[in-house]
Amino acid sequence: MKKVFELDFRGRKLVVEHGEVAKQANGSVLVRYGDTVILTAAVVSKNANILSDFFPLTVLYQEKLYAVGKIPGGFIKRESRPTENATLAARMIDRPMRPLFPENFRNEVQIVNTVLSVDPDNSPEITAMFGSSLATSISKIPFLGPIAGVKVGRINGEFIINPTTEQAEISDIDLTVAGTKEAINMVEAGAKEVSEEDMLDALMFGHEAIKELITFQESIIAEIGEEDMEYEVLEISEELKSEVSTLVSDELNAAMRIKDKLEKYAAIDAAKEKVVTKYEQENADLKEDELRELITKVKLVLEKIEYEIFRTIVVKEHTRADGRAMDEIRPLSTDIDLLPRTHGSALFTRGETQSLSVTTLGALGEHQILDGLDIETEKRFMLHYNFPQFSVGETGRYGAPGRREIGHGALGERALAQVIPSEEEFPYTIRVVSEILESNGSSSQASICAGCMSLMAAGVPIKAPVAGIAMGLITYGDNYQILTDIQGMEDHLGDMDFKVAGTRDGICALQMDIKIKGITKEILKEALEQAKKARMQILDVIQAQIPEPRKEVSKYAPKTLTFMIDPDKIKEVIGKGGETITKIILECSHVKAVNDINAVKVDLEDDGRVIIYHTDKEIIEATANRIKDIVREPEENKIYTGKVVKVLSDKGCFVELWPGCEGMVHISQLALERVAKVEDVVKEGDEIIVKCLGYDNRGRLNLSRKEAIK
Repeated sequence: MKKVFELDFRGRKLVVEHGEVAKQANGSVLVRYGDTVILTAAVVSKNANILSDFFPLTVLYQEKLYAVGKIPGGFIKRESRPTENATLAARMIDRPMRPLFPENFRNEVQIVNTVLSVDPDNSPEITAMFGSSLATSISKIPFLGPIAGVKVGRINGEFIINPTTEQAEISDIDLTVAGTKEAINMVEAGAKEVSEEDMLDALMFGHEAIKELITFQESIIAEIGEEDMEYEVLEISEELKSEVSTLVSDELNAAMRIKDKLEKYAAIDAAKEKVVTKYEQENADLKEDELRELITKVKLVLEKIEYEIFRTIVVKEHTRADGRAMDEIRPLSTDIDLLPRTHGSALFTRGETQSLSVTTLGALGEHQILDGLDIETEKRFMLHYNFPQFSVGETGRYGAPGRREIGHGALGERALAQVIPSEEEFPYTIRVVSEILESNGSSSQASICAGCMSLMAAGVPIKAPVAGIAMGLITYGDNYQILTDIQGMEDHLGDMDFKVAGTRDGICALQMDIKIKGITKEILKEALEQAKKARMQILDVIQAQIPEPRKEVSKYAPKTLTFMIDPDKIKEVIGKGGETITKIILECSHVKAVNDINAVKVDLEDDGRVIIYHTDKEIIEATANRIKDIVREPEENKIYTGKVVKVLSDKGCFVELWPGCEGMVHISQLALERVAKVEDVVKEGDEIIVKCLGYDNRGRLNLSRKEAIK
């Protein structure tokens, strides 16, 4: 039986429909937010792999281009692999939900969001997050939610919940915040150098709106929600816990205090392996399944001991495994211009984390084309993040970037996008690629630092240098400790990964993920203040290496020349089937094909802007002159020097003023005296001066030599 629930949420209608579609899923809802419609279905497997060491949760966000009245591009003409936006949306939903499933729950869960209709003013991502929480909460799947999320913008100092597209364009904050009724547990933000205080206020403003959405969900759950399912768990006896602890605690405690990452991890692995081997040898007579279960229990106990020791060291002893102070950054080093033929390159190293970032400049026509649900159809600035397995001393899969790589790249891109010059100021497509060469915590923030330096080295006139830092949170009972510049173990065993990037004047990007139910305003405030201090230290190091952007782009980067022409003349420059512009490119570049790497690039914008790119300024000038010749208009009564291109004995001659512009000199206008035969005065190839008489009523250009020589 269909049921409909409605909420007037900040002036817009939010409608939930249940019981009509996708009824075989464990939980499903159709959510309407304005004209945005999302179908969310949550399904749980009947059986669990209780010996698994992770919770198999999959969150999908499926974009259907019919939702915005589009037919997919390409040859296949159907949706295929997720777009970058779809991947980021799925991650954004997963992050606040994942910590709220029971720790020992191992049944596979899939949450599938299908985007059926999109109203750009009502975020489908936020709607899908609401649907994901509600579909899961009303099902039998054990979930400690509900959660909800909102977007927060700010215009003229006033915060706005879920800004429209028009409002978002003029907002100086683009914040997505999610959480439970009690606390915030996920943050994703971009901002135009906003202060820590203002960002904290925006977070709290968003959380108040989240509470309204959760109250709405709770009313629906109370009416149609199911009882949580019973599920199988792996029971571990206190006797086994005590036995393993006695065997390994001292050795593991010593191993976790080793400063070097690889040495530390090797010592930890050796301590654990010794215990595992002992149990395998002593219980070799057990059946295979029984032995596997016992060893899984031993490994889980070892992880718990490692977890407890780590928290004792940080929260109770107030020390870090590598000996740093809680607010201390690992040693920093920087370098630029490592790669001689790239347009800009920089190396940023922080402890055992290292990013090599490379900037490439291209023509505006080389922008990324987006085939998705957004209004935006192209992207001029890109940051791509690559994480090879050798960066952590391991072997692994190589192929297309995964969700993590896409997410880290998007965070770096969001941070640096705030300081990228406009297209008018710097008419280039800009691509930054971060190659992670070493990793031990916060490689995304290292990418921002290295990316910033590579942009400045490439001569991109960014508004201000940007640096990023990752903060951590370790809780133990009622006590907690905030850490600056977390490394791998502190991230893995900690409760929060809080990344803050910005300039000296304010925050440009923010990302927070936590593994506990939520964090308070006080913790957020303290983390932001501690991050600001670290950011200033990193900016000092960056600017000691390269204080400001170079005034000129690399000699290997394309130079540009921009000028305006009458938009109505663009078709003349292009010519029939592109014939004219192709001829100009080939002749001016001295190449045989327009796709030759040495060919000049010409962008013709609809507003009449012409942008020419090449490494050789002479080729740029030659190309510009050819285009200007096509669009130039001869001025009446002005004297020109032209070339005779055709002679008509008894009528006159045609004179080319410049390529593409010819006029007729009538025989009566050739000389001061009467001329019987044109050849008596001029012949083809002669250069003569002529005066422009203007166009006749048939659109022909008339010239006069007689008037020019008077």
